[in-house]
Amino acid sequence: MWKELVDHLTVDMLGLSGRVNQTINFFIYDTVKILFLLIVIIFVVSYLRTHFNTEYVRAHLQGKSELYGNVLAAFFGIITPFCSCSAIPLFLGFIQARIPLGVTFSFLISSPMNNEVAIALLFTLFGWKITAIYIGFGLLVAIIGGFIIGKMNLEKYILLDVKPMEGELEEVELKLTQKQRLKEAWDYTYDIFKKIWLYVLIGVGVGALIHGYVPADFIAKYAGGDNWYGVPLAVIFGIPMYSNAAGVMPLVEVLTDKGMLLGTALSFMMAITALSLPEAMILKKILHVRLIGIFFGTVGIGIICIGYLFNYILQ
Repeated sequence: MWKELVDHLTVDMLGLSGRVNQTINFFIYDTVKILFLLIVIIFVVSYLRTHFNTEYVRAHLQGKSELYGNVLAAFFGIITPFCSCSAIPLFLGFIQARIPLGVTFSFLISSPMNNEVAIALLFTLFGWKITAIYIGFGLLVAIIGGFIIGKMNLEKYILLDVKPMEGELEEVELKLTQKQRLKEAWDYTYDIFKKIWLYVLIGVGVGALIHGYVPADFIAKYAGGDNWYGVPLAVIFGIPMYSNAAGVMPLVEVLTDKGMLLGTALSFMMAITALSLPEAMILKKILHVRLIGIFFGTVGIGIICIGYLFNYILQ
């Protein structure tokens, strides 16, 4: 229905044709579709999150086995809407709470890669099966990456003198009325929408240009088919970039339409959201360069492996 309306607008009313029509049509169709579904899905997830207290997680993680902590911290990342940089304050909070370093890294990996915005966009563009596989692989990278870092005893590379919190964290119980939950969910949805709408427009705009003007065989030649170097190349190109899922997901849709394998495209997205140069610059004030390098290397290798597995499963 929506597709027919957009076609009528661009072809019959505006009289567009050829590549110009493909570009404008794609931009209008995807922008409205993505923004509408983002509002709906983020509101639903935000409402469900009002029943979940983040302070409980920090308190609950204290004293638990490290692997258990890695798993819980990775799942916790799903409900925290942070990019790689904005997840750092909570990362420091975990360190202050005397939570093991590897567990904090599981959260730092998972939060930007598996947050609800990424999940909502994936579901919108690729359906629930691809979304489920992505979440599973994303959690796997966060759990294993954090576990490996935790076993390397790298606490000496924390540069900041982070004063531990005194005493034990308490499991605070929050009681909200139904009206308060709905208001909090809407306020949160509106706040997130204000932060990401421009990224969506930019991402869809770039995607529309690629959709209309970049030949499919050009992308397929360098990042499609059986090219073994497609996945690591996508990760290398992704790390210097900085964006959130809202900005990069439309590009993933277009790149796959043009012939890039889905695992390669998702590896590109994972590298952009979970690893970025701005994140490294902020972390440099907190962590030694050696620990940052181990973090980026461990996660980068994990993302490359996930890209190959994704391509193998979906071929």
